[in-house]
Amino acid sequence: MKTYKHILLLIATAGFLCIQKAYTQDIHFSQFFEAPLLRNPSLAGIFTGDYRIQTVFRDQWNSFTNAYRTGSLNGEYKMPVGRSNDFLTVGLQVLYDKAGTAALTTTELLPALNYHKSLSDERAMYLSLGFMGGLVEKRIDMSKVTTNSQYNGTAYDPALPDGEVLTNPTIRYLDGSLGLSFNSGFGKNKGNSLFFGAAMHHVNRPKNSFYKTPGIELDPKYVFSAGMKMIVNEFTYFTLQGDHTRQGPAQETIAGALYSYKLGEDPENSNHILSLGTFLRWKDALIPVIKLEMNALSVSLSYDVNVSQLKTVSNGRGGVELSISYIGFLDRENSKYRILCPKF
Repeated sequence: MKTYKHILLLIATAGFLCIQKAYTQDIHFSQFFEAPLLRNPSLAGIFTGDYRIQTVFRDQWNSFTNAYRTGSLNGEYKMPVGRSNDFLTVGLQVLYDKAGTAALTTTELLPALNYHKSLSDERAMYLSLGFMGGLVEKRIDMSKVTTNSQYNGTAYDPALPDGEVLTNPTIRYLDGSLGLSFNSGFGKNKGNSLFFGAAMHHVNRPKNSFYKTPGIELDPKYVFSAGMKMIVNEFTYFTLQGDHTRQGPAQETIAGALYSYKLGEDPENSNHILSLGTFLRWKDALIPVIKLEMNALSVSLSYDVNVSQLKTVSNGRGGVELSISYIGFLDRENSKYRILCPKF
């Protein structure tokens, strides 16, 4: 009886994973705030510095099935435009995802370009328009796929043909995104900041079928993002972030806050900041986060505590995420002074 329960559990889980992957379609991170280009290409360059490199690694549901392993790497480089406060950001988003027993693997290579138009000479206030587009490859390992045709009436027989007419287990297509965002400093000494934006992904509705079925294509994905940094006192501040995503019939809302404390006795020159917080993916997961900033380097760790119907199978265990970010300045005249850098 115990064996049958395990079999039923695996079947139910596999079915749920297939439904989830088809329904939500796109890959997502719990630390969405550490992968800005995946949210909105117009969020590239919204940081205090000349360049930024970020990576996020996610390991989800491997405690009870062979589910998802996802890695993201993005880089951004900011350049002034003339002698104004306008600037340009060029970036690159690389994404790798491997999911399920059939090893469905997705690789994305997406260059990005974002123009930031200054709206004020007195504070950091920008309207940004961003574009991102490039090559996507998806493949599956047919040697790991089992089908009904390989059931001989009594047991699974790998020697039998799988009955599939899949001629090529690899598909490639071009994909594109665009976005618009606004960010500004406000409050005492312009120390607080906010942003909001909207993006449309899969603008070209790329074909997404291993069987080359013409009618199967990716629905456009719309992402609405907002965030705010609020200073409490000279040592502490809150950062609030949230995204609402819609793609076809699917939708997802994730939001939360980080409370940050500057370590040391001199808050003006503190090089270490500790942040603690919690995010909620609505009807899916509660996500505690801890983040440590050390000079130009920051490291964040989060864990999904599953609160959806899947919690019965997963025992509340979801996915662990690790992100690393590095922000630097270049030794150039306009690095820190001529450009009014957003302080988010």
